[in-house]
Amino acid sequence: MDIMWYGVLSGSSIAFTAVFATRQGASTFQIGLLSATPAIMTLMMALPAGAWMQKHSLNHVVFGSAVVYRLFYLLWVFLPVLFAPAQQVWWLIILTFLMSVPGTALAIGFNGLFASAVPPEWRPHVAGIRNALLAISSVVVSFVIGWVLETMPFVQGYQVVFGIGFLGALMSTVHLWFVRPLSEPTPPLNLRQRLNDWAQPGLQRTWSGLRLTIGLRTIGRAGGWRKTLQTNVLSGRFRTVLLLLFLLHLAQYTAIPVFPLYTVNELQLSDQVLSWGNMFFYAALFFGSTQLARISGRLGNHRTLAAGVALMSLYPLIMAFITTHEMYYVTSVVGGLAWSLAGGAIANYLLDEIPEDNRAPYLAWYNLALHAAILLGSLIGPLIGNIVGLGEALLVGAILRMLAGLFLWRWGGARPPISIAG
Repeated sequence: MDIMWYGVLSGSSIAFTAVFATRQGASTFQIGLLSATPAIMTLMMALPAGAWMQKHSLNHVVFGSAVVYRLFYLLWVFLPVLFAPAQQVWWLIILTFLMSVPGTALAIGFNGLFASAVPPEWRPHVAGIRNALLAISSVVVSFVIGWVLETMPFVQGYQVVFGIGFLGALMSTVHLWFVRPLSEPTPPLNLRQRLNDWAQPGLQRTWSGLRLTIGLRTIGRAGGWRKTLQTNVLSGRFRTVLLLLFLLHLAQYTAIPVFPLYTVNELQLSDQVLSWGNMFFYAALFFGSTQLARISGRLGNHRTLAAGVALMSLYPLIMAFITTHEMYYVTSVVGGLAWSLAGGAIANYLLDEIPEDNRAPYLAWYNLALHAAILLGSLIGPLIGNIVGLGEALLVGAILRMLAGLFLWRWGGARPPISIAG
């Protein structure tokens, strides 16, 4: 039930943060900053939060951080009546920055709570139900949000949307209170048997950020960045893997901040159309995820990831040439199917490439590369849009994604052993 209500939050407040800021006159730099802020705070707070959590009861930490983090969503409701449009954008950025502090603790702690509350034999089953409920609630709330924003005046409509988001956040937190660790000890989550649980509560990102942050809790237990960032792990094949994943996320986030600016300012799509596009995306994401195991079994995690990233390039490519609402819906379906492959395979691919008995330094370097790519891409994409135009920026994003997919396909697989004849 916590994930069902989280879907309400995700399909309302989180999904429309950048759209609201764009309609209030946000610049390309501000939209990029809004996208980059959670990454900055996650990078800064991961290890301190992990060390702090080790001294406290896990379920109390998760619930307490959820309360503090999600109370910020209530403040969003009052932004339109307290500040002028230009000030609202900056306050939205400031609030996002502040709420990322407890959000990081929530993101780190939730996986640990899941592991301690759910027996190993039930974990895939529970994760599957969670993904289904998240998809269903996101689809339903997207339809409702579209109707609300179409029928109500601009500012009041968004206040209702933010109010619905806060209701989802509140109810999700209430249900988290009832989650308790089992009385008997349970094995920790085996990262090599990834659950593919979509939601990472606390990381305020839309679908683009699902399943990205991997192993934050493992890093938090490792001691500190000095102990964790061991440079010797970069001397082998992992250096190539890390570079490829950095390029993947850089290409991904170069286009992401451009989407709301382009759909609102250039295409002038209504909020109802944007809501229904979000609805089609989640429906496609759920359908594609049901086929992930079969596709990964046939292609392997490496090629599934590469194919998903290449398919992701179609999203900004088609977006740059959209002329009708129907084309936007088709684009949303393509995006959902692409991310069901790429987002579903990335964790398994990464964990295939690191030793099971020494995960922390590899995961630390990945998270450092991930958040650096998010930060750089979120600032570079809007900058390109300012210089050459938003449509051209989308084409640049499409080219970068296709190249990232091709590079992964060519150099991301394990090298075959050298055989010596004779």
